[in-house]
Amino acid sequence: MRLKIAGIIAASLLNAGVSAQAQLYLAREKLYPTREIRVVVGLPAGSGGDVVARYYADKLSQLAGKPVIVENRPGMILSFGADAVAKAAPDGYTILITSVTSSHAANLFNFKKLPYDPIKDFTPVALLHRSYFMLMVRADAPWTTVVELTEAMKKKGDKASYGYGAPPALAAAELYKSRSGLQTIAIPYKTSVASLSEMLSGEIDFQFIDATSGTPLREGGKLRALAVTTGQRVPGVDLPTMAEAAGIPGFDIAPVWGVLLPAGAPASIVARLESWFAEISKMDATRQFLANTHAAPFSGGAQELRDFIPKEIEKWRELSRLARIEPQ
Repeated sequence: MRLKIAGIIAASLLNAGVSAQAQLYLAREKLYPTREIRVVVGLPAGSGGDVVARYYADKLSQLAGKPVIVENRPGMILSFGADAVAKAAPDGYTILITSVTSSHAANLFNFKKLPYDPIKDFTPVALLHRSYFMLMVRADAPWTTVVELTEAMKKKGDKASYGYGAPPALAAAELYKSRSGLQTIAIPYKTSVASLSEMLSGEIDFQFIDATSGTPLREGGKLRALAVTTGQRVPGVDLPTMAEAAGIPGFDIAPVWGVLLPAGAPASIVARLESWFAEISKMDATRQFLANTHAAPFSGGAQELRDFIPKEIEKWRELSRLARIEPQ
């Protein structure tokens, strides 16, 4: 009898303890955030994607009422940043702002093995925007159209080269290469602008550069843009599409950016962040910022991002096949 009573008391105390812990956990969620939030970006500081991520981090800080610190984790074409978040505590204090197109879709086919699962290891929060790339050559190059560039690259054969600093840039270049019958050699860089000196010296013949980084180089007279990678012409940008300029049907590469948390993040915290990012997307300042950085709004909530990732993976499976990309 005494043992039975003792067991009942122990069980009651245990249940009370669990209940108290659960109540404390819920209370912490309701108070979120109580300290600074860390936003991880898989690109170097000062890169085009980093500039965009810092804008969102600043606006998030204003809404959350806490500091939001941006931490750069460059490497493996945005995968280092994604891996750092996948392995972080799912408490809402470590957030990934990334090109979902690169880190969660294209990299599955660029590398033989990723250190994370793009579906299972993350909790989707929000879609942010869509960007694009431009086919660029040095400003004093003799090629003023994609047709002229293609003819020149065919003559150079395997002595021709291009640089790339992101999966979409690699896919765009390889798709252009395979569909145009080129033998150009690919040279990787940490970012697209890291190859600038080689571009200016003529060591690299061409490169697909994200519009955020490429537009100032174009306007400053350092590089010449020949076409954009979107399926349709970009409003306000006097450039043809690759489909028009190179005669490649279906050429449409426009990376999408989003926000994710580690897998297992509490629903209440996801909802709060989802609401804040939705508010940021609706701001006039955000629309102006995206216009200035040559990106287009592509906002959506957690469910929209959850639905988007598998579709983007299948898109890049086919695109990587067409571009004949060999996993490294």
